[in-house]
Amino acid sequence: MDRLEAMALFREVVEKGSFSAAGRSLRVPLATLSRKISDLEALLGTRLLIRTTRRLSLTDVGVAYLESARRVLDLVEDAERQAAGEFVTPKGELIITAPLMFGRVHVLPVVTDFLALFPEIGIRLLLSDRNIHLVADNVDMAVRIGELADSSMIATRIGSMRTVVCAAPSLLAGHRMPRSPADLRDFPCVTVDAPMPSQGWRFAAKNSISAVEIPIVSRLSVTTPEAAMHAAVRGAGVARLLYYQVADAVASGSLKVILKNFEPKPAPVHLVHVARGLMPLKMRRFLDFATPRLRRALNELEP
Repeated sequence: MDRLEAMALFREVVEKGSFSAAGRSLRVPLATLSRKISDLEALLGTRLLIRTTRRLSLTDVGVAYLESARRVLDLVEDAERQAAGEFVTPKGELIITAPLMFGRVHVLPVVTDFLALFPEIGIRLLLSDRNIHLVADNVDMAVRIGELADSSMIATRIGSMRTVVCAAPSLLAGHRMPRSPADLRDFPCVTVDAPMPSQGWRFAAKNSISAVEIPIVSRLSVTTPEAAMHAAVRGAGVARLLYYQVADAVASGSLKVILKNFEPKPAPVHLVHVARGLMPLKMRRFLDFATPRLRRALNELEP
């Protein structure tokens, strides 16, 4: 049997969380994938995986073997990239992910300028407001807005981002200007659907480092921040969004930022990538190219 292939299949099954997901990702029939993992376990003389109808988990031996397999595969992949010239000449494909609107407005111009300078590099730009998993989805680099939870990632900070509450001047004209977050109970609100929806909006508490959550009744719920911004511009309600999502509307006067004194601490913005041995030259070149440009873009957003 091909041990390296078996290691790679085993790693993919664990990272995808199931045989079926790994089979779809690798385009390998489920029966073939299951047989090759069984052959690997037979070769090793021990079980690596505990399979039930509901979940897949690693045995203690499987945990140790996975770490060893990852190190071996990383070394092999580095050697292959080096042989192909990726550590000598910047070439190959980069897969980069970013939030939908931020990626379209700020990352895409950087990507197109980068491609003009490096003709041997291709880029797949995945725009999604879902945090795509870098390892499981084979992504090289990501723009992340917010605190980072995964300490295994290498992060380069490129700036910070305010969370603001804003409304159309026409809406504000028909109400008393809110002086505190509690005053929002008198306003219609536009909210964005989230995987774990909250019943309130978080604000900085006056004279305190803690935060308070104000219950919000949504008059209109939408699925994207961009839709929420457009609804707010049309006077449908007050919206709470990241500043870059409303910056153009604020600059044109279509929206007005309110409750500035109660804004939470700005969220950090990073470029992140997985720590895997020697960084290919294509990634180093993109990191060096994109970092100052994205920092400048974020600095120019400051009102």
